[in-house]
Amino acid sequence: MKRLPRSSKLRHGLLPIFLLATLARAGGGEGVFADGFEDAGAARPPNILFIVIDDFGLDQLDFYGHGGLVPPRTPNLAAIAQAGLKFRNAWAMPTCTPTRATFFTGRYPSSTNILNAVVQTDLANSEISPYEMTLPKLLKTAGYTNAMIGKMHLTGTNLGSSANLPYGLQTMWKLGWDHFDGYLDGAPYPIDTRAGLGTFGDDPAGGPFLCGFVPNTTMDPTHGADTGACYFVDNSCEQIVRDNVAGPRTPGRACLDRGGIFDPNQSCQAAAPAHIDFTEQNGYYTGKFVWSDADGNSGEVLATDASARGYRSTLETDRAVAWANAQPANKPWMMSLGYSAIHTPLQVPPLALIAADTPGRNDNLVCSPASDVEGAPGQIIGMIDDRLITNLMVEAMDREIGRLLVEIGLAAWNPDGTLHYDPAGTNTLLVVMGDNGTYVNSVKFTSPGRFDPARAKASPYQTGVGVPLLVAGPMVASPGRDVTHQVSSPDLYRLFADIVGADIGAHVSPDRPLDAQPMLAYLTDPGQGALRTINFTEMGANFPNPAAGVVAQPCVVEAADTCFVIFPNKALCDDQGGVWYGAGSVFSGVPAAGFDHCGQVMSYRRALDPADVTRVLPDASKAASDGTYKLVRQNRKTYTLDLANPVNSTYTGVNTNVDELYRIDMLALPDPVLDKEGTELAIGEPPLDVSALSPEAQTAYGVLSAELDRRDAVAAYNYSYDAIQCPGDGNRDFRVDNDDLLNWIELNGLNQLNGAGQSTWYDFNHDGKTDELDLNIIVANLGATCVPPQP
Repeated sequence: MKRLPRSSKLRHGLLPIFLLATLARAGGGEGVFADGFEDAGAARPPNILFIVIDDFGLDQLDFYGHGGLVPPRTPNLAAIAQAGLKFRNAWAMPTCTPTRATFFTGRYPSSTNILNAVVQTDLANSEISPYEMTLPKLLKTAGYTNAMIGKMHLTGTNLGSSANLPYGLQTMWKLGWDHFDGYLDGAPYPIDTRAGLGTFGDDPAGGPFLCGFVPNTTMDPTHGADTGACYFVDNSCEQIVRDNVAGPRTPGRACLDRGGIFDPNQSCQAAAPAHIDFTEQNGYYTGKFVWSDADGNSGEVLATDASARGYRSTLETDRAVAWANAQPANKPWMMSLGYSAIHTPLQVPPLALIAADTPGRNDNLVCSPASDVEGAPGQIIGMIDDRLITNLMVEAMDREIGRLLVEIGLAAWNPDGTLHYDPAGTNTLLVVMGDNGTYVNSVKFTSPGRFDPARAKASPYQTGVGVPLLVAGPMVASPGRDVTHQVSSPDLYRLFADIVGADIGAHVSPDRPLDAQPMLAYLTDPGQGALRTINFTEMGANFPNPAAGVVAQPCVVEAADTCFVIFPNKALCDDQGGVWYGAGSVFSGVPAAGFDHCGQVMSYRRALDPADVTRVLPDASKAASDGTYKLVRQNRKTYTLDLANPVNSTYTGVNTNVDELYRIDMLALPDPVLDKEGTELAIGEPPLDVSALSPEAQTAYGVLSAELDRRDAVAAYNYSYDAIQCPGDGNRDFRVDNDDLLNWIELNGLNQLNGAGQSTWYDFNHDGKTDELDLNIIVANLGATCVPPQP
């Protein structure tokens, strides 16, 4: 086998650990790894399996000591934790795209302008640049093949004109991945409440089936059915009849579980009737998958394809298994697998993935106000439904993670159905992390845990950024231990680089140093002290695309008392459990065209209820912590209020900063000490008066405030880079030169609309076009060198 070059750190530091693990397992040099590598293969760098779980916070997990009154069942994740390390102080960014970008760039959001979840109304300037030394590019220098499966949400969408997707379906290939099989959007599409039946019209939100399948008649005497024809995309059909003793309790759900569309109270025909609509996506049970390969070829798999129909967690696992098992034994690989779960829309998973005695397994939940088991009518509170469905989705995903490990040779099933996972018998590093805290309606707010739904995903508070991080592999010394030191999502970039021996210094410019801090020593040395002194998180507003042709409008998530303007349509707001105040709002007094901003919404709501406390989502949120004290800084727009005529509310042109200092303790069990409203040690416009606090708290505030000031300066520098700091430098190498001219020529010729490229990283004036105006900026500044930001 050809030996790949590795740094001395890997050769002399990790190799003995690989060998010791092998000897301890095999009692000598004759053993064979579970994934087929002989002991001599221990000298080869390890494969890396990186699993990212969506909207999955610490609050969900009982093996962290939390989980609420009814935790989801996660035996396989618990087995991974027991076989490796459980990080108790890991932070992500408040929303998905910024966190996922930190994994693959090693940089905080304000270092890349990837400040919030990317939507079709954003510019490409708020996406990962192809000129970054992304993690897959870096790992290629160490001989690795890289794959990405499922959701990662790093780019724009291919909806409409693909206005912010310059490289189209080849985007992941351009960013360094040899293989991509996933989707570009940020979440599964909304649930098709017609359950695929065109008889309810063309609008997927216009049907009566809130969970996407036809219920039985106990649940819905009007629209339910106990028998019917289940059609599949290959034009085959199966008759399904309700049988409470031996068969499915709900034939419509049984059909959906298998990727079919149920025609209620009908018999199978030779061909599917015209009203059976396989083109529309249906939440977690269909997908529009995009693929690209190392040769640059790419394509789409639509919902009309059998491989795109079924439950998402299963489809994502199938794709991951297929790729991993196709890799040659003599070449190391990294596979990044993004599960869609537990992102909205919340939708019940297949019965086969849920234990028979799991609460809610046999209920139709929000599909009907009655229970499938008890058959008794009664109203169910929506948020209780959400938490039950979340539990089911988590359990289903956990089951698929176990299957993944077994089917790629990293684990085996015990006779009792539990997972036998011994990382010492593999040559694979396994890392599992959530991309941000749990979303509002799914947060576990009871003990153990008592997390805060009002300060969850999309906020810089602990419920929004505290995530599980599990690490297992043959290099982990003393598995089964907790790591209490702080780590942050960009640190994984450095961990993966250090594991494979990639030389960051040779490939990352010192003018743009990484934000990632080292963490490998936590794996190899149980006595390692803290490597990161301050944890940091942030979110903000992406660059808007004025040429997108789609206008984002206000949505209010009432459980968090927050109004924001991010989504371009009602369906996305509905999926988030929000209340829509844009075009098509159902509320009297809202203009037909909808409100334009949250000031109008707050005026409208305040007029209806003077006690309404809805706030506008901050333009920017940052937080820093030393592990004991935490400082949150939020910058918000202020609006005039007009209760008599809300459309007259206007932005004042003034934003206000508010600092909030807290004491936190994530190690306190069963209920951690969180940064909840009313627990501030000090709050107000910075700088805070902390003279009444203890000397320890005053010192902490000084350190954390200085850190947020520094990050504010970094954010301001990068946000103004195209206009002020270095106009014309699209590849961020701090000079305007011939490379920029060549890059402009390439991007101007891609994805053209009206004779010009649409949004790209060379759209310097941020007008949504890469045209001659941007070329003129390069020419005017040709030969300029620019000053990097101060560290």
